Amino acid sequence: MSSIQLVDVAKRWDSTTALEGIDLEIASGSFCVLLGPSGCGKSTTLRIIAGLETASSGRVLIDGRDVTDLPPAERGIAMVFQNYALFPHLTVADNITFGLSVRRMAAAEASKRLAETAELLGLTALLARKPSQLSGGQQQRVALARALVAQAKVCLMDEPLSNLDAQLRQEMRAELRQLQQRLGLTVVYVTHDQAEAMSMADQVVLLNRGRVEQAATPRSLYAAPATTFAASFIGTPAMNLLRVADGRIAGSDVAAGRTADWLGLRPESVTLGGRVPARVRSVEYLGADLILHCGVGSESLTVRTGGQAELATGSEVLLDWPDTALHYFDAEGRRIH
Repeated sequence: MSSIQLVDVAKRWDSTTALEGIDLEIASGSFCVLLGPSGCGKSTTLRIIAGLETASSGRVLIDGRDVTDLPPAERGIAMVFQNYALFPHLTVADNITFGLSVRRMAAAEASKRLAETAELLGLTALLARKPSQLSGGQQQRVALARALVAQAKVCLMDEPLSNLDAQLRQEMRAELRQLQQRLGLTVVYVTHDQAEAMSMADQVVLLNRGRVEQAATPRSLYAAPATTFAASFIGTPAMNLLRVADGRIAGSDVAAGRTADWLGLRPESVTLGGRVPARVRSVEYLGADLILHCGVGSESLTVRTGGQAELATGSEVLLDWPDTALHYFDAEGRRIH
């Protein structure tokens, strides 16, 4: 197992800044997810850790060793890409051991590692097949096996499940997490999918415009978002962010509870029945859940309630929420503690 540390890492191209002053510590044996929208810098960060991209400034340390100027082959890492990058003319076995043969590893050791890795990932019966004879999930396992067979302590993954269908993605998420824990790997995983991040990570690093918006456990990121960006990015549906004017929700008589510029409230924290009058603007029926988009004063408030509730657009409702569910942010979008 190896820890990873980024110290003031930046990446610029001419007048474009992709990363700005990234400071990050990833614990040995942990599953760290780099999360954020397209263009936020998560893949660039991963490529700098891998050595596929050179940082404009700053340092990269793996297990305390400065690898900033080392090529990828000398960093002790393995990488899994989004497109699998399998050789179509080679068998599964040859794809898995390709890196070992390039390093001229002894045939006996390579064969032993192949057998162990194939058994671990359920690929033993598929070793003689070509990639075209495999399903998407099987191809993903081959790409993962090729990374694991090198027995690197750090595994970097760039959106490895994005080409799979929803059901298979869910299955592979569980498999990846179990595999990481069983082998004690340090994994850095890039995704824009918050479900992947929240379900797999020990640490989520939320990036926004080349900066770390917040780095925390999934539970902390959900329960105490540091900014309005984090609050709106994490959660389905997203947290309500209501403007506050004169100590009240804008355009209403509903007290905000304390001085702030923005009031945050999770849709699942709002209940039907209570003290706050609202009008239903639209309804989304999702089976187990019903998503209501309501008007409170001049603000829009999303409510997530049970699917058995029967409400129509235009209905007048009363809403309520506990004071403990409220989050407060200042004019710059920073959390008020």
